[in-house]
Amino acid sequence: MLPGGGGPMKDCEYSQIITRSSSTMESAHTSNTPRRKWEVFPGRNKFFCNGRIIMARQTGVFYFTLVLIVVTSGLFFAFDCPYLAVHITPAVPVIGGILFFFVMGTLLRTSFSDPGVLPRATAHEAADLESQIDVANGSSSVGYRPPPRTKEVTINGQSVKLKYCFTCKIFRPPRASHCSLCDNCVERFDHHCPWVGNCVGKRNYRFFYMFILSLSFLTIFIFAFVIAHVIHRSHQTGFLNALKDSPASVLEAVVCFFSVWSIVGLSGFHTYLISSNQTTNEDIKGSWSTKRGKENYNPYSHGNIVSNCCVALCGPIPPSLIDRRGFIQPDAPQSVAPSNGITMYGATQSHSNMAAATPLLQTDPHLASDEPPLPGKISLSAPCAPLPLGQPTPPSSTPNLSCDTTLSDMLPTREEQGGPHFLTPEEAPSPLGMLSSGSSLTHSHTMHVFNLASQDSLHEDSVRGLVKLSSV
Repeated sequence: MLPGGGGPMKDCEYSQIITRSSSTMESAHTSNTPRRKWEVFPGRNKFFCNGRIIMARQTGVFYFTLVLIVVTSGLFFAFDCPYLAVHITPAVPVIGGILFFFVMGTLLRTSFSDPGVLPRATAHEAADLESQIDVANGSSSVGYRPPPRTKEVTINGQSVKLKYCFTCKIFRPPRASHCSLCDNCVERFDHHCPWVGNCVGKRNYRFFYMFILSLSFLTIFIFAFVIAHVIHRSHQTGFLNALKDSPASVLEAVVCFFSVWSIVGLSGFHTYLISSNQTTNEDIKGSWSTKRGKENYNPYSHGNIVSNCCVALCGPIPPSLIDRRGFIQPDAPQSVAPSNGITMYGATQSHSNMAAATPLLQTDPHLASDEPPLPGKISLSAPCAPLPLGQPTPPSSTPNLSCDTTLSDMLPTREEQGGPHFLTPEEAPSPLGMLSSGSSLTHSHTMHVFNLASQDSLHEDSVRGLVKLSSV
């Protein structure tokens, strides 16, 4: 390129540098935007209200349960309660309303709460656990060794096996199990209930029990007073006329009749489990059955029914362990290897070397620092002059480290076809190699803080652009 004709080229090179650096900074700013932990939760769950509500992914049966309870109760309050309040007692709609709201409250509390999900191990925790297992087993092989599936602990004199979860990379606590539908390990796992759309575990079991118990009372209450309503009307107008006057009562009676047996039976079964302090999972597997041995007993039982019921229904609710509404801590920036051969420095050296070799990245000068110079760190005692855009001066044998030295003076040249020609950016040595290790200079400029990836990108683009500008 001829001297004096590089105006458009200068604008082009500067615009390229500014565009690339700004896009890198914008992408880094976007990636550093804090996110909630529920947004990257590894299990198969759905979250609502910014992570406040957690449910299973399959919620169709839950909506069916909700509609069935609301429609049946609504028909009862609309067609039966007006007649019953006048001819029997006004307490019927009051008691029915209390039972309905209690059922809905416990249902939503069971469905929308964390059942006791255990957090998965991080990569470092999983590697540390596997290394501890290898050391305990005396493993000296270099290859991968899968950890054992069980580990025994003693609880109240009873030996309990802890199973290793290969999905969550943890040894499950006692009474915990992995739910295949939600893909989570749940503490004190009872069962996965599709009717409530969630797992039933340590943190929502009492609400599940109160839901099915109150729903049993509500179903029996509606069924009994619907029959009373039909019988009372039939005495006045006849049975067929009573059914014609209140057709909704027939639908309510049919729904309650087929529902009451399963609901009451489920309530009785869980009453037995609470009285013996067992879970559905343990009862189905027969974990504490005497058939396994005379010395086999439940180590979690408190000895009597009253104590077991008080612990299950009145004990403190443990806090959630997954912190689903917490913010994700940004990971530490990692170095990225350059692709064009330019040397990449550490975090401390790249700040100082870029500031010394690339005046475009420097900002307003400040007072000189009094701290002693560090090895390999480059600094200037005074503000550097603007980069000249005229004919470059061939460098001397010994680089001049004064303030007036430009980047073109520091770059070596080669004689080719009888004229001076600057090296390409790929062949140019790093700024660190141009200066002697014993240089003790003072730094008086500050620079903006970038992450490591953007530092390397700016350093590469700046050197490339400045070498081209210096040849104008």
